[in-house]
Amino acid sequence: MSKELRLIIVSGLSGSGKTVALHVLEDLGYNCIDNLPATLLKAAVDEVRSRATGSAKLLAVGIDARARAEDLRSLPELLRELRQQNVQTEIIFLHASDAILLQRYGESRRRHPLAEFGDELRAAINRDRAILSEIHDSADLIIDTSRTSIYELADTIRERVDRRKQNTLSILIQSFGFKYGIPADADFVFDLRSLPNPYWTLELRGLTGLDEEVTEFLNRDENFRAMFEDILGFLDRWIPRYRESQRGYLTVAIGCTGGQHRSVCMTEKLAAGLRANHEPVLIRHNSLTAHRLDPD
Repeated sequence: MSKELRLIIVSGLSGSGKTVALHVLEDLGYNCIDNLPATLLKAAVDEVRSRATGSAKLLAVGIDARARAEDLRSLPELLRELRQQNVQTEIIFLHASDAILLQRYGESRRRHPLAEFGDELRAAINRDRAILSEIHDSADLIIDTSRTSIYELADTIRERVDRRKQNTLSILIQSFGFKYGIPADADFVFDLRSLPNPYWTLELRGLTGLDEEVTEFLNRDENFRAMFEDILGFLDRWIPRYRESQRGYLTVAIGCTGGQHRSVCMTEKLAAGLRANHEPVLIRHNSLTAHRLDPD
């Protein structure tokens, strides 16, 4: 870890897992402050700089729609000034689909922080999205927690955020099922539904793309092999351009109908191929298990 101070802004929709992310960063040694007014951000940075010893100069700040509008508008300029002062800054934005947020609030029976005036829950969620739209658009990493458990979100924060070295590109290859929706955090999306589906082979139906029988079935198919070579070649060509543009994160989504066979196998195969020239390359399979997060 670099001896310069590292500042992570954790933002996102209420119910998307911001509290979980901050708790994980706190366990990793970050000084964590939730709902800090942006006007106090420089003071917090100076305080951590003055107190921190050795290489652990780490600060994570939660900023969301509870902040004043003028504070949110001033954030981009504040971060530019901090970067000029040799502060490594990045914005992590968490969100989820409306349906999932409604479900989480319904199960927990907690009140949405923007529903203080008696707003209907869906209206409060829409207001939350509108208020945070500029932060969302400025984020270095967007994490869709719609189908993510607490433990998977914690792993994502540890692997993609904390362990990412400065000036490196963290690559995530994730499988998904189109019938559950396209992951909203993807930079590139590839559709494998034109390829042979192991689901229609009875002995493979209950297996996944992690099983050897499914892998052998797909690797025997000429079109599957051609799709792999095309996607790998595309990514090998364009990943260096992302790195040159100072991007810290790249997320690639590989989809099939249910997210069980073709996309899982292709994700594993692509990650192995990319690791020959790029690191770190991480994997996530969105549709293999059931997931749940509670509201912040």
